[in-house]
Amino acid sequence: MTVKERFLNYVQVNTTSDETSPTCPSTPGQMTLAHQLADEMRQLGVSDVRVCEHGYVYGRIPAKGDHPAKVGLIAHMDTSDGVKGDVHPVVIENYDGEAITLKNGVVIDGFDFLPSLKGQDLIVTSGDSVLGADDKAGVAEIMTLAEKLLAPDAPEHCTVLIGFTPDEEIGRGADLFDVPGFGADYAYTVDGGALGELEYENFNAASCVIEVKGVNIHPGSAKNQMKNAALIATEFASLLPAWQTPAHTEGYEGFFHLCAMEGDEEAAKLVYIIRDHDAQKFDEKKETIRQTTNYLNSKHGEGTVIATIIDSYRNMKEMIEPHMHIVDKARCAFEACGVTPITVPIRGGTDGARLSYEGLPCPNLSTGGYNFHGRKELITVQAMEKMVDVLQNLVENA
Repeated sequence: MTVKERFLNYVQVNTTSDETSPTCPSTPGQMTLAHQLADEMRQLGVSDVRVCEHGYVYGRIPAKGDHPAKVGLIAHMDTSDGVKGDVHPVVIENYDGEAITLKNGVVIDGFDFLPSLKGQDLIVTSGDSVLGADDKAGVAEIMTLAEKLLAPDAPEHCTVLIGFTPDEEIGRGADLFDVPGFGADYAYTVDGGALGELEYENFNAASCVIEVKGVNIHPGSAKNQMKNAALIATEFASLLPAWQTPAHTEGYEGFFHLCAMEGDEEAAKLVYIIRDHDAQKFDEKKETIRQTTNYLNSKHGEGTVIATIIDSYRNMKEMIEPHMHIVDKARCAFEACGVTPITVPIRGGTDGARLSYEGLPCPNLSTGGYNFHGRKELITVQAMEKMVDVLQNLVENA
């Protein structure tokens, strides 16, 4: 089976994760895909295949030849809930480099990378959902590599450990990952974007919930009595630096991101995520939240505003730097396959960040996709094929 065929198969299994669910995996479709992948792995001849009760899939491909290294390859099975709905992928062969109009009228145009994809075979959405290249492209690439490594004429390679995780998109992908049982010396998540991306830095991250308690009085007699929680919530939002939001930042610049808001006169809530690559600046952002809370409480009364900040994950750079040889190996694998490696910071998180802090150094590699988490998501067949070659080179030279 080709990487294209696998990808088209996998994306049609609905595995959108659900942050409100207390279970792991958070949605039943992820367990469906987990067992589908495990069955396929067994048919290919992968050893020690198992699906744990929480939907994690593990397998091992023994070394061929004198290669003592044990290298892990990890991807996640769930997809973003950015646009919910069943996935109906569309293949555009020999793309002409022009604007793409999807079946429901959504137009993919104006992206700098589009002309460079001319002549390749694109896979896009119908416009009714995300595509799921994040991260079923990574899953398909790892599975296609497994088939190649288990062929009778396969070249020599190291031991390869395969891991597929649930619920990465809601920040839980590494929660129950069996690092000791996995048995890798180091690993790579195959969960990046454009072909050639090589990442070993990510945001420090925290979630933040602002709760506002108001006092509702009939507006006809509210003077000096009403404390409008909705207005105080908007006041809180206005006091944070407007230039430190996702729409105004890039590269290593951190941000406060207002994800959701709700409320009325009686009670209101703001939900934020806080991000910064630099640990000191990250701590300063959390302190800004605390100071803003204190200021509004001094103005409107103690206990009016309550801020709850919970750290989510940390920048994996400090855990990768003692093992930079694994980054160098990935860079060499890209170059050997004719791909220019691009080292960029992840403006988000990855299972690899958490796993790196649990003793499994784990940089992130590209999948070849673009515009993740939206209707305009796409990937090229040629990029996926090239990533299979990169992964093969990586395990042959580990």
